[in-house]
Amino acid sequence: MNFLAHGWLARGGGDDFLYGNLIADGVKGIDLSAWPTATAAGIRHHRRVDAFVDGHPVVADVLARTPWPQRRFAGIALDLVWDHFAARTLGGDERRRLTVRCYRPLSTAPAPGRLAGMVPVLVEQDWLNRYADFDFTCRAIEGIGGRLSGPNRLAELVPWLEADYVRLARDFERLWSAVNAELGVPA
Repeated sequence: MNFLAHGWLARGGGDDFLYGNLIADGVKGIDLSAWPTATAAGIRHHRRVDAFVDGHPVVADVLARTPWPQRRFAGIALDLVWDHFAARTLGGDERRRLTVRCYRPLSTAPAPGRLAGMVPVLVEQDWLNRYADFDFTCRAIEGIGGRLSGPNRLAELVPWLEADYVRLARDFERLWSAVNAELGVPA
């Protein structure tokens, strides 16, 4: 799961909890004592969601059918693909309300670590709403792959993602239902 899905799963918490969920990928280590209590709780929630998703049988099934040369990088692509399907599932008005809420703390507090340069662009270019467009999502996947060393294995995954789109949509429905039931913080 990526920003939009983590925002949705944390929507029932306060702004600090939401912020922690959104910036957790930029936070290193287990000592969260430097963070406000609610933000640290959000970071821990994000990590629980990631562990749940990464260990879910749906993800294991998807990875098993991922082309072998790109399999090591598939988790990165899937995080964005899951956000694409989350954006489509949430629909226009619901998604716009959520993104406004997510952009508020992301616009007012600096993101840590590797997210510091990316988050302002994410907000300015409205990525969370734009994930509903699969072409945009694929370009984002390719862009991430271009920042990694070596050949762009993420760009190499895009044709497979396009070909497997219908099956990935069904996989997402099963995964989304499970993660919401297990770890969603209702509004």
